[in-house]
Formats: sequence, structure tokens, C-alpha cells
Amino acid sequence: MKMVFLFGNAAVGKMTVGQELMKQTGLRLFHNHMTIEPVLEIFGTFDSKVIMRLRDVIFEEFAASDQYGMIFTYMMAFDHQSEWDYLEHVKEIFAPYHTEFYYVELVAPQAVRLERNRTENRLKNKASKRDIAISDQRLLDDDSKYRLESREGEIPFENYLKIDNSYLSPEETARKIRERFGL
Repeated sequence: MKMVFLFGNAAVGKMTVGQELMKQTGLRLFHNHMTIEPVLEIFGTFDSKVIMRLRDVIFEEFAASDQYGMIFTYMMAFDHQSEWDYLEHVKEIFAPYHTEFYYVELVAPQAVRLERNRTENRLKNKASKRDIAISDQRLLDDDSKYRLESREGEIPFENYLKIDNSYLSPEETARKIRERFGL
């Protein structure tokens, strides 16, 4: 099985690139809002404990399946050890199934991401982003509170690729990922 961790800052294009990578490879896409949005709808608030439990169930069942692999999108705060620990937790779920792990970081400047924060695909798939003013402010706040882009040499993983996708289409970005890792 193959597991592609696709991480990056808010509105960098993780889900959209993941959708295209799924088309090109047959890997299944599990973008982070697939658990966030139902929890927001049901509980009326962001409940990380429930979101993490839902993700674990999905990871456990998927890892035990005969699927080719998964793309998981994730916004990672590199300056928080808990984020690194979470990646290891997910890897531990998949490891018994002889999973190959790949790590792709997407980066783009804040101005590009603010533009992408309004795209039709994003708003269609992420109800919590439809209030653009609140969503823009959350993006700006996250940028000021967390370090959401890795530093040179910080990522210790063998199968790692960092892509500035500011001027690349989702198709081009997915192709780069597919070709680099032979997916």
C-alpha cells in the first residue's frame, strides 16, 4: 500500500492537487475537511477529539483493505511537536501493512493562497470556508500564529518533495508528484 501525506498551508491547493493526483494514480483521496465539515455540522464547533477519532477509524479500515493507497491532506504546523507526533501516529496505523510513505509539501505565497481561498472547488467541498471574510481572517491568523512551511533540511523523510505550486496547475503539480515517486 502507498500513503501520500500532502501537506501545506491553508488554501495552498492540497485538496485540488489531491483530487488530480487521485485521477492520475488511482490512489484514494482523504482530504482533512472530509472529517472536519461533518463534525462542524453535527457539533456546531470544531472538536479535534472527534475529528481525530473519525480519522483513525478511516485510517484503520483503509489500511486493512486491499486498496492501492491513500492521499491524506493535512495542514501541518512545523513548530508544534504534536504535529510531528500525529504523522508518526498515522504511520503506525499503516506500518503493519507494509505501506510505503511519501511526503509532499505544497507552498505558495499568502497572496496566491488568499486568491485560492475563493475558488469554486474549495467552496463546494468546504462549507466552513464559504464565509470568505472569516476564512480569509483565519488564514491570516494561522499564518501569524504557526510556522506552516518547513525550513530547508527540516524534513527527515526519504520520500519527500517540496513544490512551489504558485504558478502550476493542479494537473502539473500532480504529474510532478506521480513522476517523482512512480505512482
